[in-house]
Amino acid sequence: MIEMATGLWVALAIGVVPLAGCLFWYWNDIWYALPHRFLRSGGGGELPPGYMGIPFLGDMLAFLWYFKIVRRPDVYITSKLRKYGDGGIYRTHLFGSPSIIVSTPSANKFVLQKDSNFTAEWPTPEIVGVTSLVSVQGDSHARVRSFVVRCINQPDALRRIALMVQPRITSSLELWAKKGRIVVHKEVKKVTFENIGKFFAGFEPGPVLDTLDDLFKGLMNGIRSQPINLPGTAFHHALQCRNKAMAIFREEMEKRRKNASNAKDDLMEGLMQMKDEEGKHLSDIEILDNIVSLVVAGYASTSLSIMWAFYYLAKYPNVLEKLQEEHIPISKRLDGEFITYDDVSKCEYTSKVVEEVLRMANISAFIFRTAKDDVEYKGYKIPKGWRVICWVRYIHENPENFEDPRCFNPDRWNEPAKPGTFLVFGGGPRICPGNMLARLQVSIIIHYLVVGYRWKLVNPDAGMTYLSHPKPADDVEIDITKI
Repeated sequence: MIEMATGLWVALAIGVVPLAGCLFWYWNDIWYALPHRFLRSGGGGELPPGYMGIPFLGDMLAFLWYFKIVRRPDVYITSKLRKYGDGGIYRTHLFGSPSIIVSTPSANKFVLQKDSNFTAEWPTPEIVGVTSLVSVQGDSHARVRSFVVRCINQPDALRRIALMVQPRITSSLELWAKKGRIVVHKEVKKVTFENIGKFFAGFEPGPVLDTLDDLFKGLMNGIRSQPINLPGTAFHHALQCRNKAMAIFREEMEKRRKNASNAKDDLMEGLMQMKDEEGKHLSDIEILDNIVSLVVAGYASTSLSIMWAFYYLAKYPNVLEKLQEEHIPISKRLDGEFITYDDVSKCEYTSKVVEEVLRMANISAFIFRTAKDDVEYKGYKIPKGWRVICWVRYIHENPENFEDPRCFNPDRWNEPAKPGTFLVFGGGPRICPGNMLARLQVSIIIHYLVVGYRWKLVNPDAGMTYLSHPKPADDVEIDITKI
């Protein structure tokens, strides 16, 4: 009997354990992909090739391994494409959702231009706000987007903003030179957040703005996290930070409603006064969600872009010399006055430098959409409800799109980029509404840097980190002096 029982357990171990292991390893493919092999109707043929990972986590462990541990994100995407994505498209499971990865200009254009087939979606909409500009669709999106573009991205608005941001930029540069050694990303985030806090919600530097700054740091750390709402996770902490930030903005909004003298000429006031075609105002949650999402978008993209400008101009003195040739005559003409938006607009080489900084920085490594219905692309089926991830980083670093892509070369912008290869602000009808504002602020700080300061990297060979955004591990530590 003992021998029979032992034999039974051995047989079970030999047969069941490997089967359980296979089920675990291929569970997501069985659960998500297998049904589409038997229901090939509507949106085309078979699913793209790929592997969808283990239950719930999908391929996130491999993603985090390459992005966070070994810090080689390009190896992750290129290995997947070599294995599955000869056509620039493969299936996987990332950020809690079955996903289709697209990585060619034509595929990205197909996804980003087709609002009728795909909806915009952040991987964690609960953090940025489900009623915000980045989450809503259709008329609601068009209405708020039109207002935001008028407020922050049109020439008249940019002229006003250019003058508003410069006092903090110039005073910060002087302070940094007095310190002698600074961590650029840390310092730039302060001045960027002060300017955003002023223009978006009327906050002046002080305890409230400092608190908001800390809250948005925690909020942003959860944007690229696995959406697990349990104590101790980045996602849970980000939601807590969001709720606290929302409470501060709500208090400011209530102050303005109680006393008209508290009204200010800022984005919050404009959102509070907005009406639709039927004369209805935005709800409180719509106002607050949009403030939070716009701060997230403006804060991260602008501060990181400026940080990378410091980095690349320190690495490429030949580029710095050309910038000085363009800006020193402007500085002499201004004789201590602030540079204007119109002055910046005429700086052709500076514009090329800014575009190259944005391309190399790859601040947004991917763009998210969701299929509204089954969609066909090149004979492959993109199922309804699946997430589509446009792999922007790969587009910007593919030598088929940019010659010698890892070389910082502003002169490549003597000619426009090939269609669909430059997606730093997204593409299609949902391109970032503040793209010109971000470019303007980088250009302004470049002006003051090249005419008034010298700086060098303390750690020129610092390694890179890639989550939640790409940046040198030392956050660009520099020694800086005033000329």
